This record gives sequence, C-alpha cells and structure tokens, in this order.
Amino acid sequence: MQTQPKQRSLNSKLHDIGVNFRLVGWATFWLQIGLAIVSALILAFAITGQNFSDENTPGIGIGIFWAVCGVLVLFATIFLSFRYTRTAKLLLSTDQHNPHKENVIKVLRLALGVSLVGMLLTILGGGATLGVLLGKVLAQPQGIAVYDPQKIVRALDILVAMANMTGIAAHFVGAIASLWLLERVNH
Repeated sequence: MQTQPKQRSLNSKLHDIGVNFRLVGWATFWLQIGLAIVSALILAFAITGQNFSDENTPGIGIGIFWAVCGVLVLFATIFLSFRYTRTAKLLLSTDQHNPHKENVIKVLRLALGVSLVGMLLTILGGGATLGVLLGKVLAQPQGIAVYDPQKIVRALDILVAMANMTGIAAHFVGAIASLWLLERVNH
C-alpha cells in the first residue's frame, strides 16, 4: 500500500498530465479543423476550376490526388486529437479507473504515425505540383509573349500547391502535439 504523500504525488502527476492532454487536445483539434477546412476549400476551388477550364495542366491531377489523400488522413488525425480530450477527462476524473499508461502511449504513437503518413502524402502532392509548375516556368521563353495556354502558370495550379502546404502544416501540428504529449507521459 502506498503512503499518503506518494499517493498525492501520483495524483498530482496524473492531474498535470490530464491538464496537458486537455489543453493540447483541444488546441490541436481546433487548429487542425481550421487547417483542414482551409485545405478542403482550396482544393474545392482548384478542382472546380480545373473542371470549368478548357486549359487543364497536365500532371497537376497527381498533386490534387495526394492533397485529397492528405486531407482524408487529416480527418483521422483530428479524431485522434479529439481522443486526447477524452483521455484527459478520464485522467482528471476522481474515479480510480484511469487509462493504463501503455494504452495512452499506443494512442500517442498511433497519432504520431498517422500524422507522419499524412505529412508524407501531402509532401508528395506538393512536390509533384511544384515539379509541374517548375516545368511550365522553365518551358516559357524569356521576354517573349506566350501564346500556348498549356505553358502558362495559372492561379488554379498554385492553389493545389497551397492546399498541400496547408495539409503539411496541419499534420505537423498533430505530430508536434503527439511528440510533446508522449514526452510528458514518459517524463
């Protein structure tokens, strides 16, 4: 049986970890929701603009594909961020039914892995998009008017790159939150 000061110290540590989970969980949840909405809106504009335009950029579709995949993975990361708040509720409750440390660490590692996969997908999309844009810019003759619409960098093409960069930022927020909470739990 633990002595009273050790029990109080353990409860204090659990309370501190619970507060960290609650604050980081809500902050990460809302930041990622905001970035997901921005990324999804940018992608919606880019996709609808591609459909309405006669001059489609060859190769930009792969950037859109990876960006959409990144946004879908971002929804899983958002769910895991919300799960942090539920873990915080359990840690801050007065019941003695706290989640096991191993289970909390598994969830944090899962969230970190999902965030890293999402970052990889959106980095692939951003790289593909920027490669296409670079190819278009290098194909343009300097100082001469360009009459071929396939060679002009359009705003819609840049929107795809922006959606990928926003996705990278959202997944980065999730990865940093998971790493910080993992360090707090193991501390």
